[in-house]
Amino acid sequence: MKKLAKILALMLALIMALSCMAFAEEEVDEEAYYSVSSELYEAELGEFAEAYAAAKAAETIPERFALMAVAEAKLMESAVMFPTSSRGGNYAISRVAPRTINSTLWGNDSDRYHNAIVVDSETPLTSDEVAEMRAKWGELRGTGTYEDWVKEYLTGKGYTLTDIYSYAYSGDPNTWDALATSRQSDSRAIVNCYDGLYEYDVENVAQPAMATEYTVSEDGTVYTFKIREGVVWVDSQGRKVADFKADDFVAAMQHMMDAMGGLEYLVGPDGCGIKNADAYMSGETRDFSTVGVKALDDYTLEYTLDQPCSFFTTMLSYNVFAPMSRDYYVSQGGKFGDEYNPEAEDYLYGKDSDHIAYNGPYLVTNATAENTIVFKANDSYWNKDNINIHTINWYYNDGTDALKAYNDMKAGILPSVGLNASALEQARADGWFDLYNYVSSTDATSFMGFMNFNRAIFANFNDESKVVSEQTEDDAARTMAAMQNVHFRRAVCMAIDRGAYNAQTVGEELKLASLINSYTPGTFVSLDEDVTLDMNGTETTFPAGTYYGEIMQAQIDADGVAIKVWDPEQEGGIGASSGFDGWYNPEAAKAELATAIEELAAEGVEISAENPIYLDYPVYTGSETYANRGEAFKQSVENALDKMVIINKTSCETSQDWYYAGYYTDYGYEANYDIYDVSGWGPDYGDPQTYLDTFQSDFAGYMIKCCGIF
Repeated sequence: MKKLAKILALMLALIMALSCMAFAEEEVDEEAYYSVSSELYEAELGEFAEAYAAAKAAETIPERFALMAVAEAKLMESAVMFPTSSRGGNYAISRVAPRTINSTLWGNDSDRYHNAIVVDSETPLTSDEVAEMRAKWGELRGTGTYEDWVKEYLTGKGYTLTDIYSYAYSGDPNTWDALATSRQSDSRAIVNCYDGLYEYDVENVAQPAMATEYTVSEDGTVYTFKIREGVVWVDSQGRKVADFKADDFVAAMQHMMDAMGGLEYLVGPDGCGIKNADAYMSGETRDFSTVGVKALDDYTLEYTLDQPCSFFTTMLSYNVFAPMSRDYYVSQGGKFGDEYNPEAEDYLYGKDSDHIAYNGPYLVTNATAENTIVFKANDSYWNKDNINIHTINWYYNDGTDALKAYNDMKAGILPSVGLNASALEQARADGWFDLYNYVSSTDATSFMGFMNFNRAIFANFNDESKVVSEQTEDDAARTMAAMQNVHFRRAVCMAIDRGAYNAQTVGEELKLASLINSYTPGTFVSLDEDVTLDMNGTETTFPAGTYYGEIMQAQIDADGVAIKVWDPEQEGGIGASSGFDGWYNPEAAKAELATAIEELAAEGVEISAENPIYLDYPVYTGSETYANRGEAFKQSVENALDKMVIINKTSCETSQDWYYAGYYTDYGYEANYDIYDVSGWGPDYGDPQTYLDTFQSDFAGYMIKCCGIF
């Protein structure tokens, strides 16, 4: 169990009354918190956990995938979370050639911009040009020729290419240490500063980076990589600080395990299972030489796994496998093992962009908070002759002006923009929409809403004056009882008109395009041989080629829950779990609420229009777009449930207040909401486990804290 060292500043007496935790004054009682979290996890997610354990024990990959779909069905039925949307699926206008930024569904490579092809033009690419390039990508994928074809195509059209790429960002990195974070707001920036072992190219094919080749032992447990020679580490000024060696991956892995920043589970028994990784992280041994990561010499790296892992190589593009210069880390006060102390006065590593070493395509030359981050090409980069972009400019946008990104794109400050509802209206008025619009592709990112069934605080943990609840103690007690009832949670989830909600950010026409209905995309994996499962006593055979989502839906149907996560008619009959609203069902919501009312009445909790349940829902009121989305959420829930559930929109005046209500939390007891929708997950590797692991118990699941436990 991770050491808890946080302070509860508010509502201590209420917390103790509601959750029966025997907290000492202003401190978290670790044992009590763990005990309550464990009990609630078993009560609310026990069926998921049991099904997931069976999936992990499967003997074949097809059986594993099928049983994971069953487990995810149980997760959906628990309604501790509800999927909202993926990234993309909105109208966009762009000067960036499509598919020249990696689009692999997992890892960090989709945030690398060095191969982007951008036109230097007053006007964007036309809709027809975007369509033609997208079609050609499908034709050329895997040939290694698409990038050159795009350059020839665009110059043939009279375009001039630029080596500058600009990007609008909404949150500064909290750390520049790639190995001590699992937040995308951190890793999205840092990934442009380092190269790992392999990197997916623009055609989504893994290419050698710091490794030039690798071999796998006959039993599938030992991976040996040859490390590229002649690579150097430099500081933010471009000055050499060390030669790159295989040992830098060893140092990085130990530091990652010491930092415990949220990535560590990926290398333990619930991930790829590096030998003795779990023993080191749990403290069973502090001798890192026993861990299966070794430098055999300066340019030979070896990973040893406990057992074969089918997705190991798909993990190599994620920052859990990022390298770190041992020499530079030590020079910045870094230590390993029991001596690791990021709070030490002399510990500087990763505190800002001037205190990391770089081996990647860019150096950070300016990082001004809530303003600008500038990345300049690294003259010492091993592959500097093969990058298209030499300057990346990040410009801060807090979202308060719904038209800022669009206006910046029109002015040429930004090369591209996704059109929110306001921007869509303006683009039509400007005459730009018909000429330049296209619908952006969705990816495998799953944004979600969370149901907090163990709420502990009622104002932001970092500042008790921010995002303050108006609930009374009686309100809070009744809300907690309701949120611990699965039928109540389902009723709320089924009452959300997610189309109306999504329309506030992407416009009415595309409100369904990016909607998702499951956590793992339904087409993420499929069976390569027949699998027969026991579906509630009925033997059901799923033939080879069956998609994950279809199996998920079969289990949900067998359990009689009115959720639709798979539509076989989508994508021209291929089927998909996105592009429709399979959760919004007012009739089913009312039926679930009726069951909840009956069950809660037996516990002494009355729910009626005269005595409703109040749910706090943080809304970023500083943004017109998000304020409108919050109102759509409120109206749909209250109307569908006949005002027996009232959504309290707790106002967040700034984006930081909004993030601190939930996104920036480390533990469940810091979650200041009953419902929250400011988080999501993108896959780290090519197996459904990358999603489902995030809802594990015992502090192992990264997302479970969003439900108020662990």
